[in-house]
Amino acid sequence: RNYNATNDTTLNKTMPLYNFSTNDIAPDLNSQSAKKSALELIGVVPNPYYAHSEYEGNRLDNRVRFINLPKKTTVKIFTFSGTLVRTIKKDDDQTFVDWDLKNQANVPIASGMYIIHVDAEGVGTKILKWFGIMRQIDLDTF
Repeated sequence: RNYNATNDTTLNKTMPLYNFSTNDIAPDLNSQSAKKSALELIGVVPNPYYAHSEYEGNRLDNRVRFINLPKKTTVKIFTFSGTLVRTIKKDDDQTFVDWDLKNQANVPIASGMYIIHVDAEGVGTKILKWFGIMRQIDLDTF
């Protein structure tokens, strides 16, 4: 922000002197309203999942990523009919967590629509919808 230049030429060697402040644009840390608005940034990528994502390391690896998560978060994945598929707990400084597209018993999930409940501790909750089409494992090509 630019304020009026002073006319005192001895202060800045004949150049205009300007004053500015960043007080009104400084971040507001631990603001509850900022935390609530950050909930809108939480997502799952890729969505929809068409048998492949850039996060996968090889053809046997299936994964999607939950992004823009706060430090302490619990992610619960449900089928469209309401059956709990998987619970993922996160308690670190990373802003994402990966899901290997398996249920609690380490069995690959079926293709379909899933409902995801994200509980950000101390901030709030968000509901996501995710659609995935799984690929058939082709072990003959290895």
